[in-house]
Amino acid sequence: MPNAPEPFAGRIGRTLAESTPSFVEPPHPGQDAPNVVVVLLDDTGFAQFGCYGSDIDTPNIDQLAAGGLQFTNFHVTPLCSPTRASLLTGRSQHAVGMRSVSNFTTGFPHQLGHISPQASTLAEVLGAAGYATFCTGKWHLAPMEQCSAAGPFDHWPLGKGFDRFYGFLEGETDQFYPELVSDNHPIDPPAKPEDGYHVSEDLIDQTLRMISDSKGVRPDRPFFAYVPFGATHAPHQAPEEYLAKYRGAFDEGWDVVRQRWFEKQIALGVISEQTQLAPRNPGVEPWDELPEVQQRLAARLQEAFAAFLDHTDDQIGRLVQGLDDLGHLDNTLLILLADNGASQEGGPFGVMHEMKFFNGILETPEEAIKDIETIGGPQSHTNYPWGWAQCGNSPFKWYKQNTHEGGVHVPMIVHWPQGVNESEQGTKRHQFVNVADIAPTIYEFLGIAPPETFNGVEQLPVTGHSFAPLLNAADHPAVNTLQYFEMAGSRALVAENWKAVCRHLPDADYDTEPWELYDLAVDASECNDLADAHPEKLEELKALWWDEAQRHGVLPLDDRGLTLFGPRFRDLSPHPTSRRYVYRPPMLPIPAQASAAIGGRSFDLTAQVDRQAGQEGVLWATGTENSGISFFLLDSQLVMEYNAFGQRTVVRGPGPVPEGNSTLVAQLRRTGARTGTMQLSIDGSPGALAELPLYMGVISSVGSSIGYDHGSAVSTQYQSPFAFAGTLQQIEIELLSRQSIEAARAQAQAEMSRQ
Repeated sequence: MPNAPEPFAGRIGRTLAESTPSFVEPPHPGQDAPNVVVVLLDDTGFAQFGCYGSDIDTPNIDQLAAGGLQFTNFHVTPLCSPTRASLLTGRSQHAVGMRSVSNFTTGFPHQLGHISPQASTLAEVLGAAGYATFCTGKWHLAPMEQCSAAGPFDHWPLGKGFDRFYGFLEGETDQFYPELVSDNHPIDPPAKPEDGYHVSEDLIDQTLRMISDSKGVRPDRPFFAYVPFGATHAPHQAPEEYLAKYRGAFDEGWDVVRQRWFEKQIALGVISEQTQLAPRNPGVEPWDELPEVQQRLAARLQEAFAAFLDHTDDQIGRLVQGLDDLGHLDNTLLILLADNGASQEGGPFGVMHEMKFFNGILETPEEAIKDIETIGGPQSHTNYPWGWAQCGNSPFKWYKQNTHEGGVHVPMIVHWPQGVNESEQGTKRHQFVNVADIAPTIYEFLGIAPPETFNGVEQLPVTGHSFAPLLNAADHPAVNTLQYFEMAGSRALVAENWKAVCRHLPDADYDTEPWELYDLAVDASECNDLADAHPEKLEELKALWWDEAQRHGVLPLDDRGLTLFGPRFRDLSPHPTSRRYVYRPPMLPIPAQASAAIGGRSFDLTAQVDRQAGQEGVLWATGTENSGISFFLLDSQLVMEYNAFGQRTVVRGPGPVPEGNSTLVAQLRRTGARTGTMQLSIDGSPGALAELPLYMGVISSVGSSIGYDHGSAVSTQYQSPFAFAGTLQQIEIELLSRQSIEAARAQAQAEMSRQ
């Protein structure tokens, strides 16, 4: 809904001679208005930049800190989408409808799966003030089932105030084979990894191009560039030269490295001398007690992370140098931050295939080590183990998803040569600051008042606190002294220097589970629980938490996890109540959560084709070379390859596919908690039945394609896209009614007996 036009200020008479024109000038924020750049890293812990303690090379980030301000007490939410929603609106994540990731909605106002229209974004407000607005990178602020080419596009970046977008809409992507979107339409990557492609480099190319396009024509118009990298979220992938650089760099193990980083943090002044290094989290074993194979695997996984961060730092350097080359660096307010702490999603050993984590599969080092040489490259989809994640969160305990400091205490750097006095450049700020404080700070610097109504919708109040006074006054009191946290039932509240925190476990009683109490002024790493010593203070903070929960729309508390990621079958959605999907090419790739919901389900897949001799190719595929399913014709044979994290099962039809029209069917049946079968037929004639030792519940974060295989090839028998050369009339996928595992197993046994 557009804003109402300004009333005509001229005079309209009978003729031009009797009339006075009035020209409506576009908004402009002023001649000296600064550009604004917000760079967001993903799953990057407090200690992982060099200037925050690590020995990973991040010279460009370190230089930004040396020429700007380094914040040591900056806090976010423990998860990506909520942090992004709060960052872009200046409001709490619950209030704007994003208590968790945007992959699902719960039917309550605090989890809409998108930002509420009552919360205008930085892009919308700055755009209305005359700024050019660009977003390049990870979005993850739209309902995932709305992220296909079918839309709707209301919650895509261009629907939330950005003039241009280049990046990906999902929560993660393959860095070598990303699922890219340009503005409002999916596109293929401009190159392949063998040509030197990596999406982080592409994002900076596009950012600088957008800035040049705007400034070249309108040098007077300032810009807002939001650059949310996919890095350093899994999969940890980097060019080979970066991987080679870190070979052997972490062979000492996480205990030695974490101690060294901790000591460096004290020496740098990032933490105070009285800070303790938190003990190992439960499940993190002493490095010296690990079997050699586990040490080798864990060290190599950390090498891939370090290479990924190092490579990202170089792209940030390219961005800064590009701004300088264009003459815009001095008057650009650049804010660099992370969205949450280092991730625990690699489990105790790390994972070669991150989707195994979401299938509840614990991959042992002995299983993973056989593919160690692929780690970090295009054939990998890795995440590191808990020990390295806690090292990245030094000196804190716990991780992303937790409301302890390891999940919510992250780095932030502010760089603005014209806005930060030279005497303050290179100094640190130790005051508490929260991610919701960033937007109101930007508004204050630009002299913009957030609107009370936007596009005809009454706006929620901006509840963040501007920390603008801190930039040139190191001893200014903290502007935010009361901040709540919540994630899947885990809760925390910071009031002045006190922190009450509860690590909630699924199905635990909210009223009786234990809380902890810390004095952050002397115990930033939450090592000394004062709950028993100060029970009155703990009760006071718990009561304050419930007050803040009411104020910010946090309730009801909801600790459901992976169960929320399943599709909601309903009309007017990609998942019809009939459980029957019909696709007719040509079609662009379909994102995972808008694709047919086959994960863990029995289904029939039917392809209607018309082919001539020699015509072959992919009919339907979902996933990637790491995990997925592909249904294709090769050498006149009908083939299905079921790729369960590299465990490949191949089944073929009963004979050659005839020329002309044919009906080609794949029947997949789940027969156990993690087992299944698949069988192909041609025009009603069945082939052999194959056993599937692992039937995937969550197949991939990458979706499906009709008539070709986009991205990395699911099967090793062809190179993508391997488009079908004949005529594919349609693909139909029909999900079968859920049945008991026992019944499904009996059905499979009956089928086997007929072979």
